[in-house]
Amino acid sequence: MHDLAMQLAVIGVAGIASQWLAWRFQVPAIVMLLGVGLLFGPVTGLMNPREDFGDLYTPLVSTAVAIILFEGGLTLNFREIRETSTAVRRVVLVSGPMVWIMTALTAHYVGAMSWPVSIILGALLIVTGPTVIMPLLRHARLRNRPGSILRWEAILNDPVGALFAVVAFEAYLVLRGAHDAEHLILTTVLALVVAVAGGILVGRTLARFFTQGHAPEYLKAPILLAVVVAMNALTNMLLEEAGLLTVTVMGVTMANTRLASLNELRRFKETITVLLVSGLFIILTASLQRSVILSLEWRVVAFLALVLLVIRPIAIFVSTIGAGLEFKERLLVSWIAPRGIVAVAVAGLFGATLSSYGLPDADRMVAYTFAVVAATIILHGFTLQPLARFLDLRVTNRPGILIVGASRFSIALAQRLKAQNVPVLIADSNWSRVSETRLAEVEVWFGEILSEEAHHSLDLSRFDHMVAATDNDAYNALVCTDFGAEIGRSEVFQIGSATGSPPTSGARHTMHFALGGTPLFKPPRSYNQLRDHVIDGWAFQATRLSEEFGIAEFHETRPDGTLPILWIRPSQEIIFAAGEGAGEPAAGDVIVSFGPPRAEREQEKIVRGTLTERDARRERARKTGEEVSRQAEGTS
Repeated sequence: MHDLAMQLAVIGVAGIASQWLAWRFQVPAIVMLLGVGLLFGPVTGLMNPREDFGDLYTPLVSTAVAIILFEGGLTLNFREIRETSTAVRRVVLVSGPMVWIMTALTAHYVGAMSWPVSIILGALLIVTGPTVIMPLLRHARLRNRPGSILRWEAILNDPVGALFAVVAFEAYLVLRGAHDAEHLILTTVLALVVAVAGGILVGRTLARFFTQGHAPEYLKAPILLAVVVAMNALTNMLLEEAGLLTVTVMGVTMANTRLASLNELRRFKETITVLLVSGLFIILTASLQRSVILSLEWRVVAFLALVLLVIRPIAIFVSTIGAGLEFKERLLVSWIAPRGIVAVAVAGLFGATLSSYGLPDADRMVAYTFAVVAATIILHGFTLQPLARFLDLRVTNRPGILIVGASRFSIALAQRLKAQNVPVLIADSNWSRVSETRLAEVEVWFGEILSEEAHHSLDLSRFDHMVAATDNDAYNALVCTDFGAEIGRSEVFQIGSATGSPPTSGARHTMHFALGGTPLFKPPRSYNQLRDHVIDGWAFQATRLSEEFGIAEFHETRPDGTLPILWIRPSQEIIFAAGEGAGEPAAGDVIVSFGPPRAEREQEKIVRGTLTERDARRERARKTGEEVSRQAEGTS
């Protein structure tokens, strides 16, 4: 396939399809992309992007990696690592050089590579790619400390490892007489100054430029993208791949400024990054030569075993001594270190150049790098969740619900969910209501849910759903709009009307349909209505359905007006009744409903003359026994 337009279309469609399939079947997306790239390239020979793209291949890959690293830098806020700052510094500054030295020795004595190639390979394998780590962390739901360490290490180590490899490569050229040592030292120092100082300066200048209103909202993202590409290219003119450090510093700088539009910029960059990661990984993998893969011999197995099982654990355990981490956290971090796009891209770039200088094992460096990338993606991708679960380092094994607004209604709902072992947390900024929640033994977060502190201290990976239940419909809509981008627009619900006004109001009094969350009840119930229901004795119940007691029997035996809120499947998945496409609960599901006391239904029958007082007492006793039995089954 030599038509570039068609090749790009196939890569784009295959990349996004792989991302969707990975989400649908809960497997690491990078594993899917790796398989697609191998299928398109070495297996079938359908495409060879390195040859087909020609001179555009290297600058395109470099630019794409720069954008990915900048987006990663935008996610790094210093407030997130208050507990792990010491560990992060040591992992980057101490563990990195240790891995470089030990990997170079292993490559030379076990892989039988020449010293120049071994040293460059050792520097390359410092990196733990964010393009691999980010999707893994998204699925793994790790606790804050290990997740923060892995994320910061991945983003900071990528440009550092690439820079080490570049310096090693330039040093080799000095030894060959291609450059002089003074030129290398001057260039390296100048590139570092430009990368760090320039990244900070440009990041702060852009933040101030945007904050002071010098650019309209629709131009902020394009301006940011253009500056990232320009800074990467300018720094690369001084020292190859030094631009990666520049854009990373830019991203971290802007992430720690008070820029109101940062969330919108981050979401735009995240969208671009998903597209770039999907396409770039397929392109890099498809560019591998079948002969390079076949050149791998038994030595690579020994090399992999030492890199994964000896070098990385030694470096992490030594560098984190006294860093305040638990043993199980150090164990997890020592195992999880998947390599990604930067390692493959830089190895391919240097491999071709070193081959032209007559180093016969330069191609083997590319093969070894690919072997490490493939092995770590597969091994770490499929073992992160089980290992985190075994070490009890996951936030929760069950989907949780975040409730905003403490009231008698929301506290009672939280208690019922807690009784069903559903992780639940109530957030409120009113101290008296927070105190009531604590007395009810429900986990609570005191503060403004829309504050910057909430976004940093609340681990949203714990929650798959959110319910906004304050007495202000407009505030509920604002909360759902803000958190919908992170939790999912279809998974945020609110009491009252999502439009913020009664159904009889005119069009000018209603909110835009894109704002707010899905009403928790259909038709919507206001805060005052729910408060009155609680005063009147309405309560939450959990009822397990069975083959004999299905949804029809549930409705028949509930008092009139009972409102099913959600049901919990045997797989622990939570389905909200008001959600689009919710369907009907089935046998084995536990329905959480909100309804009036049974006495009201029985009194209505007595008034109509269809039930005697004695029969009412018997019926009440029988149904109460059934309910207790079903709740006991749900608890077990």
